[in-house]
Amino acid sequence: MDSDGTQDARGTHADPVPRPAGPPDVPRTPPRPSRAPGVPPATEQAPRPASTVAAWLDTARPAARPGIWRYGYRPKQIPERIAPITVAGMLIPVALAIGAWSLWRRGYFPFKGAVLRLFTPNDWWWGGSVVDPKPVEGRVEPLPGMLFLHVSDLVFFAALVLAVGALGSWRAIVRHYVSRVSQPGQALIAAGLAVLVLSFVFPDAFPGLGWAEAPVVYPLLSLTVLITDSYDLMASTLYTYTLYTVVTLLVLWPFARLGDWWPYAKKLLAPRRPATVAPDVPDRPRSQWPALRDAGQHEAADLLTAEVTGGRMNDVDCARIEHAFATARRTAALGAFRDTVLSRGGAAWTHPSGARDVPRRSAHHDLLAGQVRIGRWVEHEHAPQPYHGAGAALGPDVLGTSLLAVGPSGSGKTRTLVEPVTEALAVQALTGSCAVVAVSAAGSPLGGDDLFDVIVRIGDASSVHDLDPYAESDDPDEAAAMLAEALVGDLDTGGAQSAATALAQLLGPFRAVHGRFPALPELRELLEGEERALTPLRQALAESGNDIMCRELDARVRQTGTPGDAGRPLADRLALLDRPVFAGFFGRGGPGRLFSLRAIAHHPLRVRIDLPEHGHEEAGRLITRLVLAQFHAAVRVGGRAHFAALVLDDATGTVTAESVRRIQRLRSQNAGVLLALRTIGDVPEALHGPLYGAVGCRMAFCGVTTWDGSRFAQTWGTEWVDTTEVAKHTVFADQPMTRFLHAVRKRLTGEDVTTEAVTVRQVERERWSASELAHAVPPGHAVLSLTTVEGEHAPPLLVDLRG
Repeated sequence: MDSDGTQDARGTHADPVPRPAGPPDVPRTPPRPSRAPGVPPATEQAPRPASTVAAWLDTARPAARPGIWRYGYRPKQIPERIAPITVAGMLIPVALAIGAWSLWRRGYFPFKGAVLRLFTPNDWWWGGSVVDPKPVEGRVEPLPGMLFLHVSDLVFFAALVLAVGALGSWRAIVRHYVSRVSQPGQALIAAGLAVLVLSFVFPDAFPGLGWAEAPVVYPLLSLTVLITDSYDLMASTLYTYTLYTVVTLLVLWPFARLGDWWPYAKKLLAPRRPATVAPDVPDRPRSQWPALRDAGQHEAADLLTAEVTGGRMNDVDCARIEHAFATARRTAALGAFRDTVLSRGGAAWTHPSGARDVPRRSAHHDLLAGQVRIGRWVEHEHAPQPYHGAGAALGPDVLGTSLLAVGPSGSGKTRTLVEPVTEALAVQALTGSCAVVAVSAAGSPLGGDDLFDVIVRIGDASSVHDLDPYAESDDPDEAAAMLAEALVGDLDTGGAQSAATALAQLLGPFRAVHGRFPALPELRELLEGEERALTPLRQALAESGNDIMCRELDARVRQTGTPGDAGRPLADRLALLDRPVFAGFFGRGGPGRLFSLRAIAHHPLRVRIDLPEHGHEEAGRLITRLVLAQFHAAVRVGGRAHFAALVLDDATGTVTAESVRRIQRLRSQNAGVLLALRTIGDVPEALHGPLYGAVGCRMAFCGVTTWDGSRFAQTWGTEWVDTTEVAKHTVFADQPMTRFLHAVRKRLTGEDVTTEAVTVRQVERERWSASELAHAVPPGHAVLSLTTVEGEHAPPLLVDLRG
């Protein structure tokens, strides 16, 4: 990080990527724009600060599942299902229980009187009760029948309570209406319910209520008499009040659990600790730059806050400075960060191109979350609830696992997926967090020219840049592996290694003599075994005494023309690039400056490579494979903090066995590839399974064939679903009257009398079958499954790409 806030663009041979001498001067008091370019409109829940950029910064971005557009995301709240029987439905069994209890107390149940006559002599009938015992021979004794009466009251009352409690999920009701209340309110509600229940248990303690007591205390006293056969114990004041206390505690216990009285009491009675006043403890809006203030950078935070509220910063500036702050905190360079911010303000760490935004945006971007919105998830019964109606978005967290998109021509792959993703990566490159290489299909460039820093137009004489076929490599073996992958990687899976060895046997000796790798015409002559190319090279090596390279060249000469020689197919493929239209390209001394793809490992560059026009399809595939091989070599460079992405608008003939193995390693190298195919048939059949397994994100557009859909269906697997089967069976009657009624019913309805048998079971079914993918995906839609670099999955869901 430089103190002046600029970065150079080394890594492109002798000529750097063109950029202005410095970022343009930004006036300090311009008129505030109505909305910063490209910033999404603020949601209704967002605050209304002085600028739209501040509102965009302060908008909540909750953590969401992969693929959800997080800007202003508000998941739909599902109303909690209280119980199978609602509160209104539970009032009916409560009313029935009250009616049954009234009838019981009035003696309308016959077995109640039978109990009394069984256990009570006739002369004691209506003679007294436990409350008002009858004097017998000068002493007061409770009647035995009254004891059983109170016990029967207790049993019947408990049965009614259990019956009412079994008819509904009272726990769910309490959790729905009470548990969501704050702690003080929850404790008060529980206390009020406890007092209400105690008023029924001990009505004498609440004068003026006028309702009957619940049969709890006296039945317990009567039960004690039956068990102990001791009237003195029941008459004991100590025992009576002890029983009152036990009953009170039993009543209060469930309400104490409901209101969390004990934890709340411990919290209230805990010793008060002196509160330490920490600066910036309350939550502050993001437009106030709280992370900088927490790190002690108050001056920088104040300056950036004034820039944001004054409308002098856009979303790219905010994301770029946050990325720079994260880098400075990681590298312990906060002092340089502070100096740069104070000297340049919102223009600090401007992209090497000097651009602070792109001229036009065709998609919605959220640079804080690193996402681009591509559509909306369609509500479906198998879709998780957070995805219902939410926006569909892609970002580096999912692109880091690579994405494979398959759809026929006209299905919208380029317009709805490739172009928004390319634009998002290009905008993120201006923040310093991303580098992108986009390979356009023939005749259809991706995005405008002002969206990229480097544009390589293969076969166009007006191209400013040329593509280095060796990617600035100094190792002959590495250069030979990349070139062999491009030339013959698609021919078979066993000859790539021999082709790389044959190329290395020529590249090493040539570099030892000339200090550079050969141009493609020179390499073609060496592969064909031309004497005018091999003899001078052999003599130069012999004169220099380089015996190792002499042995390499002699081995290649001995293999030339033998059966199975790898030089012949290499020379034939190389002839496709040794055409007059490509005379000034691939390092042949043309007007364009040689560009190395390794530059993306050091700088957040935006590169576009335009393939040659129609008539050179096979050459375009060779170039695409070469770019893919060089991209894999470039991202292996260590110390890269930014994300690197390669976008292939047409990956036909690009996927090879070696490239599939390299794609699997990209997620650990902070890089990813987007592959767009018209059909999976453009990939060798032996690589279908490995390719689907190598990528973490898969996308099937509308119009795919059942053959392509079967590959997606196999990859996405199956899930357990509930199915309901209804079988109708004819009813055969045995009784004459029943047969007569069935005959009349059949004559009136015209159908036999049947009965239905409903069977509900779980079956394992494909998430998306090949037929559904081929025929049930509407136009403008696609089925997308995502996987993040952390391993979080999103199932294959239908996404509407039109909104």
